[in-house]
Amino acid sequence: MTYENVKIHPAVDGGVKKGDANFHGGTLRCKCATDPVEVKVSGQTAHNHVCGCTKCWKPDGAIFSQVAVVSRDNVEVTKNAQKLKIVNEAAPIQRYACTECGTHMFGRIENKDHPFYGLDFVHTELSDETGWSEPQFAAFVSSVIESGVDPSRMDDIRGRLRELGLEPYDALSPPLMDAIATHTAKRSGALSA
Repeated sequence: MTYENVKIHPAVDGGVKKGDANFHGGTLRCKCATDPVEVKVSGQTAHNHVCGCTKCWKPDGAIFSQVAVVSRDNVEVTKNAQKLKIVNEAAPIQRYACTECGTHMFGRIENKDHPFYGLDFVHTELSDETGWSEPQFAAFVSSVIESGVDPSRMDDIRGRLRELGLEPYDALSPPLMDAIATHTAKRSGALSA
């Protein structure tokens, strides 16, 4: 049985394209037809994945977002910064979205005690350049139900994710969950820094 008729996200529905280890970044653009917000990303991304949470931005028709991380030092708004606004200032990840088209351009963590502080979350499909790191897993898969996906579709969705080589998790991938737990253990003293 194949699940190729199950749509996940336009960037992976036709198959996962391998990234280029020598890729050095590019420009992300919002969906505005004129005067788009532009964000320069100077470097390759890491931990690219499709995400089913209800907080991440998804293009029209997608049930998952595609999101990766990069050092916040490598993210710079280069055009139309005045159009950006934080979606929810109380959220751990402050997602900067275009006030005109609604596209999330990047997410930043300001809490220095957060395990992912120093990393910004970006949507590489907003770039025309090719070579970005490929998606490697699927996170928060069950959360797509919270956005309105019928629970009876979940077996097919997980089947398609596995077909694409994107192991489905209902949290983050094991290496990222280990990083969070290690950070927490060092802060509490359970592990030595």
